[in-house]
Amino acid sequence: MRIGEREISNKFPPYIIAELSCNHAGVFKNAIALIDAAKEAGADAVKVQCYTPDDMTIDCAKKDFVLQDGPWKGRTLYELYAKAHTPREWFGELFAHARSIGIEIFSSVFSPAGVDFLEQFNPPAYKIASFEITDIPLIKYAASIGKPLIISTGMADVDEIVEAMTIAGGGPTYADGDFERYRLLACVSGYPTPIEEANLLQLTDFINLDWGISDHSTHHDVAVAATALGAQIIEKHLMLDLPIRQPHGHIQNDRLGADYEYYMPEDFDFSMRPEEFATMVCRVRAIWQAMQPSERKSEESSRQARRSLYVVKDMKAGDRFTKDNVRSIRPAYGMPPKELERVLQNHAAYTIEAGTALEEAMLVPF
Repeated sequence: MRIGEREISNKFPPYIIAELSCNHAGVFKNAIALIDAAKEAGADAVKVQCYTPDDMTIDCAKKDFVLQDGPWKGRTLYELYAKAHTPREWFGELFAHARSIGIEIFSSVFSPAGVDFLEQFNPPAYKIASFEITDIPLIKYAASIGKPLIISTGMADVDEIVEAMTIAGGGPTYADGDFERYRLLACVSGYPTPIEEANLLQLTDFINLDWGISDHSTHHDVAVAATALGAQIIEKHLMLDLPIRQPHGHIQNDRLGADYEYYMPEDFDFSMRPEEFATMVCRVRAIWQAMQPSERKSEESSRQARRSLYVVKDMKAGDRFTKDNVRSIRPAYGMPPKELERVLQNHAAYTIEAGTALEEAMLVPF
């Protein structure tokens, strides 16, 4: 699978996506600053979310639609999404800015209308969020555009995952589909995800597939471990530096400048600050590099620290090799030490000075 110019495969380091989500807090300048921060931190792409409150739910205050816990307890789903959404009038400038600084940008979609809206910006891929994995009509519509899909699994069971894979792959069964059309992201839809619930062993279920991880834990440990297990994509939420509140309701933030009005990031408890994100990027890429085959050229200078057989006393032609004149010592330019017993059944073919690495041509059998 390719996203833009980038191939997504085990031949390359994991593709790292900075999820902006609602961490712009409704302030356009924050969204631009987040894109800049993602670029500076080394992310391959930024991802935004394209929805309106009406894409997500209805404006209803019945119990089913009222949040029961968390910071929005007692408020409705509609109110939450009205506060958290990314205004559509921003998208043109967000896409243009990301491209101008050389970072890829695409979006999660939550409705066919969202796909249609985004097509004017020609995004290189679409994301299906974990809560939408059961929305088969949405997956089918997004897949019909012909661009790569990234699908988070979240709370989906095996049957639901297989159904989504089948639609995304375009085959009669998931096994018959085109695996280059999509990638699965294993994730836990708990925000934040406790480290003990990361359940990385679940990733072995995808061992024969191309997959990645959408991580909602509070550190980079899960992302690094997933890389070691073969993840091709790492998605992590990014926020700006936590602000320092100033008098009169203003907030100091070094990235945005003094007295810039700034709201607490909505997803701050499972998002990374830019410096934390940059650390994660470095560790993920280092671990990936450590997993690659290598000629181990750095060991060449250590050859002197290995042992081999050397002549340690001057010998004349015809002298018998003994444990007194041949020893296993450092360095390792002579015959291997395991040949010592065989060497002792021979005599010298010619004069040999002490300190000479033993070679097969020096041996003459009795």
